[in-house]
Amino acid sequence: MASQNKKKILNDPVYGFITIPNDLTFDLVEHPYFQRLRRIKQLGLSELVYPGALHTRFHHALGAMHLMGQAIQTLRSKGHRISEAECDAAQIAILLHDIGHGPFSHVLEYSILEGIAHERVSLLLMKDLNRQFSGRLSLAIEMFEGTYHRPFFHQLVSSQLDMDRMDYLNRDCFYTGVAEGTIGADRIIKMLDLVDDSLVVEAKGILSIENFLSSRRLMYWQVYLHKTSLCAESMLVQIMRRARFLLTQSEQDATEAVFTTPALRVFLSKPVTMEEFENHPEYLSAFTQLDDYDIWTSIKLWSQHSDRVLSILCQMLLDRRLFKIMMSDQPFVGELVREIEQQLLDSGIRQDELSYFLVEGVATNSAYLPSIDNINIKRKDDRIIDIADASDLPGIKALTNMVRRYYICWAKNRVQRPVWLV
Repeated sequence: MASQNKKKILNDPVYGFITIPNDLTFDLVEHPYFQRLRRIKQLGLSELVYPGALHTRFHHALGAMHLMGQAIQTLRSKGHRISEAECDAAQIAILLHDIGHGPFSHVLEYSILEGIAHERVSLLLMKDLNRQFSGRLSLAIEMFEGTYHRPFFHQLVSSQLDMDRMDYLNRDCFYTGVAEGTIGADRIIKMLDLVDDSLVVEAKGILSIENFLSSRRLMYWQVYLHKTSLCAESMLVQIMRRARFLLTQSEQDATEAVFTTPALRVFLSKPVTMEEFENHPEYLSAFTQLDDYDIWTSIKLWSQHSDRVLSILCQMLLDRRLFKIMMSDQPFVGELVREIEQQLLDSGIRQDELSYFLVEGVATNSAYLPSIDNINIKRKDDRIIDIADASDLPGIKALTNMVRRYYICWAKNRVQRPVWLV
């Protein structure tokens, strides 16, 4: 039997042709763990605001891998030694960086797995794949964890100027149609260089970095933290909270009455700690079966559930009858909250149901955090300085400040009892 040709070319709407560089990468893309990302949307519920935002984590991971290849090609062209093994490992590390995302990406990150970030799940899945592929991912895992002796590889995977951000900003602009968030990724990558095996940007790339940081800030307020998305996400979190409450009731009939897919039931029936996740393979196995379709299937069925809180919230989300939202630079005073609570009580919501129909939260946005890691500029005199000091735009320093916006959202004039409960 002839061996399969595994060097494939994919047509990507953002970059054109993307090449799968080798057999190992092809086998990883074909693996069920990675194929699951086809069924997880990149932007969660943003499609309720931007109808074109239907792209997936699968798209994004392949795009980030493509940009990693371009970055390594640029660094090689400037005389830096990067072996084929290092190149392959870096592309695999960025390809798999989001493999640990659960349904709806960030929206349910701490609802399905309490207190467990997706990066930790990604690492567990990478280690499991490393076992399946006889240790061939070991170098990629070192780069992902930041333990490899050449730090720039980890910076390309996870930093404030990594290939992850380069791709998701490019891709999210494309699919939402928010042209103001467009970044010059090609030029930024061409401006990358290394000093002592750490990533820097040539001085002539300062304007591109300024645009990158400004665009990132704009995309957060206009897309990722859009007020309508915050409403929809709050509703989804409350739906999962109510389903978990019903599932964990002591009465056997209450548990049986809440349908879930088998994989989702594992995580709604009880909180799963990171220690359990690491030591009991059945949890990791169940997680790899979870995707957006588990949630939507459950929501469609829960919309006809006998529990009125669950059914009302699910039907509202299905029909896009979203909560109303108010945002402020300051926390909301108790008097306003009590007034909204009274409105809900007058509409027929019971006291013990209020927390499902009124949600308070805070959205934070900081385009650049030099306290975490720096974007360093290499000046023509070879001095290395932070972008905030290199830029002559006062707005860049302002982008280092954490901006907080408080919000309160509630079911104003939108609660309708489903016809099967009337």
